[in-house]
Amino acid sequence: MKINDAFFGLVLAILGALVLFTVRSYPTIPGQQVGPALFPGLIATGILFCGLVLIVRGWLARKAAPWVVPGDWMRSPRHVAAFVLLVASVLFYIFAAEKLGFLPTATLILWAMFCVLRVPLGKSLLIAAITTLVIHFMFYKLLRVPLPWGILVNYSW
Repeated sequence: MKINDAFFGLVLAILGALVLFTVRSYPTIPGQQVGPALFPGLIATGILFCGLVLIVRGWLARKAAPWVVPGDWMRSPRHVAAFVLLVASVLFYIFAAEKLGFLPTATLILWAMFCVLRVPLGKSLLIAAITTLVIHFMFYKLLRVPLPWGILVNYSW
């Protein structure tokens, strides 16, 4: 899908302006010309400038091409379903992970994605469970990320 550059330019310009507005309240260091706001302010200025350039480019190109050009994948119901499932999976994880826990939530998400990709049912469930356990081990044990246990809190290790 092709979206006009003006849209992303507007997003970048707003982001840059918000950061510039935020760094104004950063404290100054007595006796120093520079403070903690210098580098975030410089980066935000660059982002704001790039956003404005994209807005101008997109505005000038609006006559040559439409604002949104759908990709070929949008004509395929399977691909659209996979995209909708991806967005729904992120929302499902956000709202269900604390109550269900990481292991069941991630397993369900991976299993659903494998089903959309037409992986056989038994194989998809096995791969989803093993992959979830490996990811859990890497994040929970090796990286010490506190993943939610949810309904499996009595079986935590």
